[in-house]
Amino acid sequence: MFSLKFISGKYQGGEFPLTPGKQLIIGRSPELELALVEDMVSRKHAKLTVTDDGRVSIEDLGSSNGTFVNGEQIARPTRLKDGDRILIGTSILKLVKLDAAQVQAQQSGKGSSRLATLKPNLETVAKVASQRKTHLTSVTGRIEELAVADLLQLFGTSRKNGVLCLRRDDGEEARIYLRQGRIYYAQISSAPGCGPLKSFRRILRWTSGDFELLPPDTTRFDDELDESTDQLLLGAHHEIDEINRIQEKLPFTTKIRPVRPLEKPLRNLTPQLLDTFQLIYNHIGTIQQALDYARHSDFETAQAIVELMEAGYLQRA
Repeated sequence: MFSLKFISGKYQGGEFPLTPGKQLIIGRSPELELALVEDMVSRKHAKLTVTDDGRVSIEDLGSSNGTFVNGEQIARPTRLKDGDRILIGTSILKLVKLDAAQVQAQQSGKGSSRLATLKPNLETVAKVASQRKTHLTSVTGRIEELAVADLLQLFGTSRKNGVLCLRRDDGEEARIYLRQGRIYYAQISSAPGCGPLKSFRRILRWTSGDFELLPPDTTRFDDELDESTDQLLLGAHHEIDEINRIQEKLPFTTKIRPVRPLEKPLRNLTPQLLDTFQLIYNHIGTIQQALDYARHSDFETAQAIVELMEAGYLQRA
């Protein structure tokens, strides 16, 4: 058996159980069993079908704003699998397969407080959510439930406008600016001078925290990004893979400084290595601070620091 878990939107935190052998209409109309009361949802928006053997599919019913599965707008009945994400209005729903204990608890009407959210009492969830300081019409949720890259793909295909605000649990905040689903700027509060591309690639490494889609911002930036979302994500994922490869060798909290006395001749260094050495010489501190000051990408700078340490030009402070 499956359940629909609301991981974003007005009903975030709620779950709705799916019954085999039943069709379910999702929409704004209050008489529907799964009623999503918000402006971007049509009165009868989509139909979800669960076969007797538990297979789940969804079909858009000619809605004004469309139905999206894993970031792609659907035009015909679409089979769903465990973990698939559905975007309807501002709500993102995740198809979750229930384990044996959850199925038994649902069928018996008993269970823990966690399982109690399986009851279709979504308006109660919405009232709790309304007490948070957030926009009820915006998309909100946790990065643990929906990775930043997946979120941006959803926004890209649904052509969202606005500012994606992300807040890590340690207080760090970042913003990604969207225009018709296209990413045109990114910034991190603690590193305002990093530039939009470096900031965007860092944000993609975030794995926990809250996100919220705020209304559009009219601010214009001189150095707006002009690559497509797919190109930006591809570059970010490549850098993430490369940084992960050297992460154990080079923890970003490590403090470094030039070797003194320096016996190695500087003339042996390439221009990029020489620039990195000068950077460390001028700004002795952690590797993270060096990355903030560097004009090169995080991976290029980190790789250069590794080479300089292995060649005897830099050392741990």
